[in-house]
Amino acid sequence: MRHYIAVVHKDATSCYGVLFPDVKGIFTAGDTLDEAFQQAREVLAFAAESWREDTATEFPEPRSIDELRRDPAFVEASRDAILMAVPFDASPARLAAE
Repeated sequence: MRHYIAVVHKDATSCYGVLFPDVKGIFTAGDTLDEAFQQAREVLAFAAESWREDTATEFPEPRSIDELRRDPAFVEASRDAILMAVPFDASPARLAAE
């Protein structure tokens, strides 16, 4: 199973905001860290279902944490953030079941 690294930010007056450096334009949020994690799993699955149709490209492959750490944009985005490894199963059977 693949895992996507998610960057989670939380301000004192906000919910937990989640973005994916490898899947541009996809973000979600949750009132708790657990809810943010669940929402992150769901938004990845939802995005993958129509990604090819919507973008005319394949769903992006996740980079390893080592690859991400060499990316200056990731280093900046992850400053003062929580990182989550979000599991993702893009098998056709799993996508059809949801």
